[in-house]
Amino acid sequence: MSLRPSLRQWPPDPVYRRRALEFAADALLAAAAYALAFKLRFLDVAGGIPDRYETMLLGSLAFVALGKALVIELFGLHQQWWRYFRLPDLWPLLRALAVASGILVLVFALAKPYPDSLPRSVVIFDFLLCAVFLGGARLARRSLAERPSRRTRGGHRTRDVLVVGAGSGGQMVVRELKLNPNLGARAIGFLDDDPRKRGMRTEGLKVLGTTDEIGAVCDRLAPDEVVIAIPSAPGVLRGKVVAECRERDIPVRTLPTVFELLRGGVQLTRQLREVRVEDVLGREPVVMELDRVGAYLEDKRVLVTGAGGSIGAELCRQIARVRPRLLVMLDHAEDNLFEIDRELTNQWHFTRVESVLADCKEGERMLEVMQRFKPEVVFHAAAYKHVPLMEANPLEALRNNAIATQVTAKTAAAIGVERFVLISTDKAVNPHTVMGATKAMAEWIVEAAGQRHAQTKFKIVRFGNVLASSGSVVPIFRSQIEHGGPVTVTHPDMSRYFMTIPESVQLVIQAGDLGGASGEVFVLEMGEPVRIIELARNMIRLAGYEPDLDIAIEIIGPRPGEKLHEELLNEDERSRATAADRIVRAVRAGALDPDWVEETVSRLTSLVASGDEAGLAEHVVELMGGEGSARRTPA
Repeated sequence: MSLRPSLRQWPPDPVYRRRALEFAADALLAAAAYALAFKLRFLDVAGGIPDRYETMLLGSLAFVALGKALVIELFGLHQQWWRYFRLPDLWPLLRALAVASGILVLVFALAKPYPDSLPRSVVIFDFLLCAVFLGGARLARRSLAERPSRRTRGGHRTRDVLVVGAGSGGQMVVRELKLNPNLGARAIGFLDDDPRKRGMRTEGLKVLGTTDEIGAVCDRLAPDEVVIAIPSAPGVLRGKVVAECRERDIPVRTLPTVFELLRGGVQLTRQLREVRVEDVLGREPVVMELDRVGAYLEDKRVLVTGAGGSIGAELCRQIARVRPRLLVMLDHAEDNLFEIDRELTNQWHFTRVESVLADCKEGERMLEVMQRFKPEVVFHAAAYKHVPLMEANPLEALRNNAIATQVTAKTAAAIGVERFVLISTDKAVNPHTVMGATKAMAEWIVEAAGQRHAQTKFKIVRFGNVLASSGSVVPIFRSQIEHGGPVTVTHPDMSRYFMTIPESVQLVIQAGDLGGASGEVFVLEMGEPVRIIELARNMIRLAGYEPDLDIAIEIIGPRPGEKLHEELLNEDERSRATAADRIVRAVRAGALDPDWVEETVSRLTSLVASGDEAGLAEHVVELMGGEGSARRTPA
């Protein structure tokens, strides 16, 4: 590419100006190296450089300087900004200088412009000095750009940042802060629990101690901010850092989690965020292995129902990462479907996607969709899950959670789907609510379908609460805190299991590939249950308030049918380990009678069609009383 801008463009484009300046600087440095090479060659000669070699130097100086700068330009090295020069970039520079030295030797050997040949020592000195001068100039420019500064360009004081984690994440944060002074922050040191790193330096900063010493380090250095730069950090570590910093009124931010980073499109310094409640629950994070556990979806046609919901949308995001042949996203809520479609196509640039507006309760429409797209794998995530709302609208709860599951399962089997995965919930275990009963029915429907349709592998994946999902307690608490409270807790002893949406969805995808009989239930291990009142207190503190002082916590009493503690297994089920970590198989006492399931759903459908809420409620009470378990035949 020519260094000269178009004559019509004046003043020249900044890119051309920068490249022209770098070209001129390289030429001057090459000239200095060439002249110094002659000086060193004849350093021990009385009188300095002999006249004939001085003539050679002066006559060839411009040719050598411009020639080397031109070779560097042809290698594309002037397209790199000096301020971003790194040691790995030294190798292309050395290759360009070696080529330039080779050309220089060839010209002197073949053209013979002077009676004397070019001394070999001059060639060697010239190459070495050029490498030092040109490489050193680039590194000096970067060092100048990254020099510590107490003030930004706007004249404001730069914030001191203490970085927790001296690994790759912490080093990336420090580099970004150095290269972007307009961020108004500079790193002052690391904390790391690896004893081998104690006292060591990385990125020019010292590892000052472990996270157990964060209080003492903060008291000594008084940082303006602390950044947790360990994407896989457990909640216990994050909670410890947050607690120590809260006592000293030091704000804490964190890198995105492993899941957020691997979703793509994350820029570290822009995505540093406040610590959220899911960061400090004390759970060990699930390791992201989506490329391995989701490999069975590659080049497959995959259908996700309820694709606009919190679980369904995350299923679509993760499935898109494993490169399916086609992803069909189905939902009857237009706005939600539009949002996930726009996210995948505009932000992720994933184009092998079809968005379908349809209702899973409508058999003809679902059969039409199945026949048109012929999915090989179906994830059925469409469901109503707001317990009080379902109690007030039992007919709709049954239509959407049970009848729609039967319609979707039947149409999937009719077109020969290979795998059908139902997303279930802990509410289906020993159900005490209408919503729980309808989800239990959905499990029975899929189990029965697994017995009737051998060509399709039906699977059920059951898990508890997911953080920040639609209707979960976390967004409710967050909204109450934003409005000044009170934060409402139903019972002081109530506890729930929690898992992040990306973690639970990855395990759902993994469960879809586990072996076993069709119609089996797989249960996600959710870790230790969390007391809801402690969750409320943590969220209030993370928002910068003190519970019961700034924000009140009000005990309002359990809602009808609400359990104090979640259950993930029915009384007639026991857990058995699978080949996957954090996924167990729920082994039942016997096989469910598929004819009884068909009859029960038929009776319920008639009650729904007639609008008989009283009759429906009576039948649901029978189901919750254990009739479903009684309809199992011994294994």
